[in-house]
Amino acid sequence: MRPTDPFAAFRFVVEINGTLEAGFSEASGFEAETEVEDRNEGGVNEYIHRLAKHTKYPNLSLKRGITQDSGLWDWHQRVVSGRVERQTIAVILRNAQKQELWRWVFQDAWPVKWSGSGLNATTTQVFVESVDFAHHGMKKVAV
Repeated sequence: MRPTDPFAAFRFVVEINGTLEAGFSEASGFEAETEVEDRNEGGVNEYIHRLAKHTKYPNLSLKRGITQDSGLWDWHQRVVSGRVERQTIAVILRNAQKQELWRWVFQDAWPVKWSGSGLNATTTQVFVESVDFAHHGMKKVAV
């Protein structure tokens, strides 16, 4: 594999507070957007000054087939009852040899939404739980 080859999106694992969690089928919310404020300067007609404001991050969303482990549900229920417990979540991209390639770290994360895929007796699909996490930003950690 050449260093410029893209990495496969399906080879990832999730850690919560340094502990490997059950496999997730999907992770999304890898985005950072810095707001821009435009400022006009009197007498300058060639351009408008563009100043950086704060950076916004969407919620991190994790999806997996529901298991006997109720950890994510329990964590969300503690938030519902007013006990917000912030934890560190890392999403780790690996290669075929399971070597870590990229690590995104979401600091002070806590579940803000839990949802299930629904039940349907006419299909053989797996019931999927989805949990969205608010956090204090996404960092890429050196590998």
